[in-house]
Amino acid sequence: MTAPADVPPELLDRLRAICRELPESYEEPAWVGVRWRVRKRTFAHVLAVDPDHQAAYARAAATDEPTCVLTFRSPADELHALMASGHPFFKPEWGADVLGMALDEGVDWSEVGELLTESYCLLAPKKLAALVTGPAERS
Repeated sequence: MTAPADVPPELLDRLRAICRELPESYEEPAWVGVRWRVRKRTFAHVLAVDPDHQAAYARAAATDEPTCVLTFRSPADELHALMASGHPFFKPEWGADVLGMALDEGVDWSEVGELLTESYCLLAPKKLAALVTGPAERS
């Protein structure tokens, strides 16, 4: 059995560029992959899913191939709309407001920025969320 793959550095760099703009957000290693938090609340988590090692993620993403996935929080109306749109979005079995996204070819990084900003604002204290002037505020 081989060890699961790491998240490619170019994906981490893109996600870091988004998350570091959010007030008081910080990055830390997760049990697998990397997560970004605000006040001990995880608003984004990225990992390389290997079906042999992260079966729950692979099942949720409906993949039997190694792939990178991002999970984040989403309000119910948007979660349902994104789920209805299908790939690259999927609904993990945990957390009513948790949504997943496969980070494969053709990722719309503007959309990722909006989704992560919104996820942050859902979990951040109101005072911090009010400071956000990122993609979610421009739409």
